[in-house]
Amino acid sequence: MTTSPKPLTLHEDRLFPSDPSQRAIARRLYAQVAALPIVSPHGHTDPAWFATDAPFANATELLLVPDHYVFRMLYSQGVPLDALGIPRRDGSRAPVDPREAWRVFARHFHLFRGTPSMLWLNHVFHDVFGLRVRLDERSADLYYDAITEALQTPAFRPRALFERFGIEVIATTEGPLDPLAHHQAIRDSGWNGRVVTAYRPDEVVDPEHEAFRDALQRFGEITGEDVHGWDGYLRAHRNRRAFFKQMGATSTDHGHETALTADLSDAEARRLFEKILRGDFSAREAALFRGQVLTEMAAMSLDDGLVMQLHPGCHRNHNPWLFRRYGRNVGADLPLVTEYVHALKPLLDRFGNEPGFRFILFTLDESTYSRELGPMAGHYPCLFLGPAWWFHDAPEGMWRFREQTLSTAGFYNTVGFNDDTRAFLSIPARHDVARRIDCAVLAKLVAEHRLDEDEAAEVAVDLAYRLPKNAYKL
Repeated sequence: MTTSPKPLTLHEDRLFPSDPSQRAIARRLYAQVAALPIVSPHGHTDPAWFATDAPFANATELLLVPDHYVFRMLYSQGVPLDALGIPRRDGSRAPVDPREAWRVFARHFHLFRGTPSMLWLNHVFHDVFGLRVRLDERSADLYYDAITEALQTPAFRPRALFERFGIEVIATTEGPLDPLAHHQAIRDSGWNGRVVTAYRPDEVVDPEHEAFRDALQRFGEITGEDVHGWDGYLRAHRNRRAFFKQMGATSTDHGHETALTADLSDAEARRLFEKILRGDFSAREAALFRGQVLTEMAAMSLDDGLVMQLHPGCHRNHNPWLFRRYGRNVGADLPLVTEYVHALKPLLDRFGNEPGFRFILFTLDESTYSRELGPMAGHYPCLFLGPAWWFHDAPEGMWRFREQTLSTAGFYNTVGFNDDTRAFLSIPARHDVARRIDCAVLAKLVAEHRLDEDEAAEVAVDLAYRLPKNAYKL
């Protein structure tokens, strides 16, 4: 006998403390931040969505295909990416009906129990699409039809959702070769939604990147600089940074395997660059080059005012078969042990005391919170801590971040929350989770008489709204 799907509900006290007195405080604090505008200062949504305002195609293309948080879990349980319609590296796809791909997802949705992905998705299903039964194999078609039909209506166009979600500003992330045509189209359209870019130069900074040589050639063509000389290479970066800033960028972003920085002499930097160009460098020299360029980027940030972000500590493309078949960003990246105190010293020796420099650090190595990152941010005027990121962007990770950095960095050497997502509809869900967790942390401090409630309320608003705006110069 087939049973009906069970109801889908979102409890109003989700993520609040189980202790009744703390829960009551958290409710009051949350009431003051729940409806604040969303500031999304770093992420990977597609600016084409907002430039064209075209309808999203269907439930699968919107909620499943772009979200590596989702399909990595399915892959781990033996679901082939072809069965989900994930594009291959060459741009092709297996001939899969998107409805059938959604059925596969629904059949495996139980795998996400207890994960942040289920929190975010259920929020989207319930609050964005008004669904009131749980997703499973029985309700798969109901979900697919309801979501896909809604997406064809004006209320579910990208710009309408942007406004409905209360997004004040969102930053996308583009590479150095991107012409930013979609950002220009957004400007030319007259729409009031604020979508800015961020400069992510990894493909012309990492000699071990598979596209480095071709990207470097194109980098020179775009900028008109001789990028095969050290001076021209640095001028090309300044050229592109100025263009990105003109198009609204307030930040740069750097995704390196380690936090290593270097401060070589001019002669040493030139010799190293020549080796990189010849292609006869070692892995150590490639890392040294990346570290030198980070310090050069810091110097440029001091000149042009762009906030510098560093996202280190990820072994990308750990699964070589998956990388060869599907390319980057398909869930095969893994956290690494990361050291910061010695790694960042060359950069901080030059710029750590500069009042005009702003440097936001992230980590995938939680052991560094109390040992390195908290004390560093609690000392250097330029340093701020980005929130729990990627594998730790979860209620437990957010708690650990606050508990391990509060004593040395406080709240005000952090930058609030950023969602860092490709999944557009998850943005309000992710910000809601962060606001609830921060209110729960603050409620505990109030209950322990470490903060008065009026102070906690002010901190809650700062974390949800003021700090990200100030940190990213938005």
